[in-house]
Amino acid sequence: MVEPALILPPEPDDRWKLARQMGVEKAVVHPLEIGEDKRFWEFEELRGMVNWFEGAGLDVAVIEGSVPITDKTRLGLEGREEEIETFKQFLRDCGELGIPTVCYDWMASVRWARTDVHIESRGGSLTSGFDLDRMEGLPEGREPVDVTHEELWGNLEYFLEEVVPVAEEAGVKLGLHPDDPPREELAGIPRIINSVEAYDRVLDIVDSPHNGVTFGQGNFTAMGADIPEAIRHFGDRIVFAHFRDVEGDADGFVETWHDDGPTDMLEAMRAYHEVGFEGVMRPDHVPTMAGEQNDNPGYETKGRLFAIGYMKGLLEAVEKGS
Repeated sequence: MVEPALILPPEPDDRWKLARQMGVEKAVVHPLEIGEDKRFWEFEELRGMVNWFEGAGLDVAVIEGSVPITDKTRLGLEGREEEIETFKQFLRDCGELGIPTVCYDWMASVRWARTDVHIESRGGSLTSGFDLDRMEGLPEGREPVDVTHEELWGNLEYFLEEVVPVAEEAGVKLGLHPDDPPREELAGIPRIINSVEAYDRVLDIVDSPHNGVTFGQGNFTAMGADIPEAIRHFGDRIVFAHFRDVEGDADGFVETWHDDGPTDMLEAMRAYHEVGFEGVMRPDHVPTMAGEQNDNPGYETKGRLFAIGYMKGLLEAVEKGS
């Protein structure tokens, strides 16, 4: 069954205590909390972090984003082979330490893109959004890249054929994150992980339970997918889930409160239950609430606490057959 999780920093603070007080036992380690410049750890650093979490009654269930993949690998540039070998060792280290899931993405140059992070929502809370008409070129610090859609596909195929056998041996599941926003291109740069059909192609590259889907609900909503139907479609190939909703499509959307978007969240939770999903689900892109500064749009604390409570209520309803 679904196990609620939270993004937590690699060193203890009040959020560790809040997680345990809410009955959350699974931690997701994410670059938001460690810094974008620290993309991965050596074995001893990983082991120390895992031991620290375990001492607090928490399991490191997912490492998300903070993995040794850069555009060298996505674009097939010089240094790709060395980077893939580093990633393979990273998977072996995760397996030895009992970290079951690694979440990665295939977004070249531009990752998560928003054009506004101060959109007023319920009660004056703040959410983020994307409007293609307001997208003005590449974000600061990002460079244009020369690549085609099929070249991105070819590089992804090469990567998966190299690393999935190692993931199988290590007992680690790989979950590919959707493009966000899930468009055909962004600022002139091609994107390929933007539809249910694209994921079908990914899963066919290496047909293995260790080659899986990070099911970002808001991204699939922006794709135009029916969320419960898509969950049932992918079934046990979903290895990690983001609890989230948006109003709109890939050209323009606004993040919503988890209980106030277009998705039938109870039916979605039923679908996870029906397919036997046993991975972790974390709140994503939460509203910024009263008393918070919006320093980390989408990732302040109070909205995550609200979302965990809502998730747990939905899970209880599903388990009791409501």
